[in-house]
Amino acid sequence: MKILVADKIASEGLEILKDGGNFEVVYKPEVTQDELAQIIGDFDALVVRSRAKAPAAVLEKGKNLKVVGRAGVGVDNVDVATATRLGVIVMNTPDGNTISAAEHAFSLLMAMARNIAFADKTMKEGKWEKKILTGVELYGKTLGVIGLGRIGKAVALRALAFEMRVLCFDPVVSPEEIEKIRLIPATLEEIIKESDFITIHTPLNDKTRGMIGEEQFKYMKKTARIINCARGGIVDETAVLKALDEGKIAGAALDVFTTEPLPEDSPLRKNPRLLLTPHLGASTVEAQEKVALQVAQQIVTYLKGGEVINAINAPSVDPSLLSIMRPYLNLAEKLGKFVSLYAEDRAAKINCEYSGAVLDYPLAPITTAAAKGFLEPMAEFPVNYINALKLAQERGMEIVETKISTSHQYANLISIEVTLEDGNKVKAAGTLYTKDMPRIVLLNDRHFNAIPEGNMLVIKNKDIPGVIGAVATILGKHKINIADMTWGRSKPHGDAMTIINTDQEITPNIVEEIAKEKNVLNVKFITV
Repeated sequence: MKILVADKIASEGLEILKDGGNFEVVYKPEVTQDELAQIIGDFDALVVRSRAKAPAAVLEKGKNLKVVGRAGVGVDNVDVATATRLGVIVMNTPDGNTISAAEHAFSLLMAMARNIAFADKTMKEGKWEKKILTGVELYGKTLGVIGLGRIGKAVALRALAFEMRVLCFDPVVSPEEIEKIRLIPATLEEIIKESDFITIHTPLNDKTRGMIGEEQFKYMKKTARIINCARGGIVDETAVLKALDEGKIAGAALDVFTTEPLPEDSPLRKNPRLLLTPHLGASTVEAQEKVALQVAQQIVTYLKGGEVINAINAPSVDPSLLSIMRPYLNLAEKLGKFVSLYAEDRAAKINCEYSGAVLDYPLAPITTAAAKGFLEPMAEFPVNYINALKLAQERGMEIVETKISTSHQYANLISIEVTLEDGNKVKAAGTLYTKDMPRIVLLNDRHFNAIPEGNMLVIKNKDIPGVIGAVATILGKHKINIADMTWGRSKPHGDAMTIINTDQEITPNIVEEIAKEKNVLNVKFITV
């Protein structure tokens, strides 16, 4: 496999890639986007930092591309939607630069509070401007933190050490979780109106783009100062300049910009109350080494064994859990494929029900596995853990997870119930007796003990003597060896179902011959 490193990364990361397996590593840290589009088709993996970009035009030419690794947190330089559609994993390294980014944000906060940059400038100009350089204390001031992810939380906890009052807003973090770490939950409006300092730590997306603009600056304290070390575009650059010029706020510090590098003639460079740094949040020796090591190890782990770590567009599983969960993932995938092949109409809804020991683990990857299995037989291109849920959504299928507490005879149970467009339902349930013994134990209302593996003949027949014997005779005539057999019925002398595992594939003409048997009501050949 070939790995392209399209940005500068620490040498330790390159060594991991080179030593990780039978990989050819190409290091082109200055590659242009046009050149990247021309050569990406030869590579299985792409590593970027913040300079190189992977837009749709590049990704769509990556015919062998399996994974893009971002040495850092933000992935706005990668078209994640296109990667997802193409089944390409996008990984980041959310932990590697947390401390460095948090410390940089707090450094800017302190530098603004005490006019450090301006004081340094005037001193080097031979001046002694002590009277106009009076700063403010942090003690007792209110810090508003917008976005309480890893970096936002790290900044907030450092502010507590300075005895600041810390307000936090994050729509996906509950007030109870915020209060647990001695912070104060608040709305965005409360932060805008009450804060002496505001620091932003959110991703850039349609909801956050321009989140702090002219309207928000109207309601800030005239003594307020704002810091953006997250992504350029979250703070409206024109609006922040206007707010500074009109005295609506006391200061601002930007480490990130809508256009990077910042153009030489940008008006941002000319405002004396605007503190600027050239995207230095992750620019420490320690952070660069950490993110390089992490992204390299994640890519090697995935290319060698398929383990997904820190994926933006796929459920990630802690490697320590993956070996335990893998049998559940395999079972869910096989159940999904089995139901897909057995159903006779298009699915409108797939309900994944879980009970027993499987509830001890993250369910999202297992649900994804079920969707992957279900879609594989009908998709015109490869379905994987990255694009399965999106493909289901595009086909109008609703995917639901349900936790069941009802007791039953199984220590763990995964059920896949599909509601078809005609209103009918098909349900298959499976269990793990041990990690090496997955079984299908229910098909609709019939109980079984079927092996979900290889060639499977599913027969619905009248519950009378001789039917299975007749089927076995036909299989024997065509030299088809029966590997395993199980049957189930809802009541005596009604309809029965039989599942037969065979060593050989059963051709359509054999299926047709079995279907013509007098007491056979329906027969399907399924390969899982």
